[in-house]
Amino acid sequence: MAVKYRCRHCETEIGTLPFDADETIRKLHLFEVGEIDDYIEKDASGQTTVHCICESCEDSLRQFPDYYALKKWLQ
Repeated sequence: MAVKYRCRHCETEIGTLPFDADETIRKLHLFEVGEIDDYIEKDASGQTTVHCICESCEDSLRQFPDYYALKKWLQ
């Protein structure tokens, strides 16, 4: 099943890997212990989603660094 990349702030789909790369993704991204559950989600149907950040949200965070303190700053 494909791996989807989605912005964790605005929920925009950033891209999709057209193959199952679940283990490869875990090896490519460096995570602290317990942090992986915050960024990689696997639902009941087996769909893997990597929550990252899109360019628009990254630009907003650069302009307003106080937003980093908030888990969800877009309503």
